[in-house]
Amino acid sequence: MTTMAQWVAGARPRTLPAAVVPVAAGTGVAIGEGGFVWWAALAALFVALVLQIGVNYANDYSDGVKGTDDGRVGPMRLVGSKAATPKAVLTAALGCFTAAAVVGLALVVATSAWWMLAFGALSILAAWFYTGGSRPYGYRALGELSVFFFFGLVAVIGTAYVQVGWSWTSVWVAVPVGLLAMALLVVNNLRDRQTDEPAGKRTLAVVLGDRRTRFLYAACLLVPFACLVPLVFSHPFAALGLLALPLAVRPVREVMNGLQGRALIATLQQTGRLQIVFGLLFAIGLSVNLA
Repeated sequence: MTTMAQWVAGARPRTLPAAVVPVAAGTGVAIGEGGFVWWAALAALFVALVLQIGVNYANDYSDGVKGTDDGRVGPMRLVGSKAATPKAVLTAALGCFTAAAVVGLALVVATSAWWMLAFGALSILAAWFYTGGSRPYGYRALGELSVFFFFGLVAVIGTAYVQVGWSWTSVWVAVPVGLLAMALLVVNNLRDRQTDEPAGKRTLAVVLGDRRTRFLYAACLLVPFACLVPLVFSHPFAALGLLALPLAVRPVREVMNGLQGRALIATLQQTGRLQIVFGLLFAIGLSVNLA
């Protein structure tokens, strides 16, 4: 019988900053523009979190039944390790998607953000078809682009929109947030590159190769800090995000020095830590309105 600890491990908690940070950043924009709505922010956070957990379970299920997780060196996989049955993991994934759909629909109705219905449905479909179905796009080097779009653009802009309406600031803010979310998947796929390729899983790391994937990871961690520079002219306290820069030094150095395999699990953790610290500092800075 699957234990609660195993279910928690299968949810891959180290990836959850990818859900928390865009909501925090979008809420920071809303506060800075005088439109903070606490219940809308909490609803957006719930949707983002259960979608992230849902996609993790769906990935666990799809890769497990296809045999892609056999011999994987990363965090525990429920189906691949036989800690849980495929049916149980699939049920957990569908339960998360259903919860996200229900709360997301309630948020859309309450805020009249009807255009977000399409993006909400697209988010759930993207979560499933990342590794699900007969032609998963995660096997075709499109995973990182999807993460940038959904956990950067859609999550940040959507969170700000349900609180303060349309904001061009949220569009720019979404770029560094999306890049840091991408970094989590880049280093995850770098770690699994040697097992993914024989299994037929053509992630971006497999397509780019080892060296270029490492440069992409470094760019995903460092470019977000450059994105703060033009923003500080309108939001000076956004520069608080620069305080997180020291946290980028170690993972970038280790990845560029050739760290691989199981050792990259710690790098994934460091990337998540950087993402959450940067995101919270960034959100605090965005929330300060000097006008």
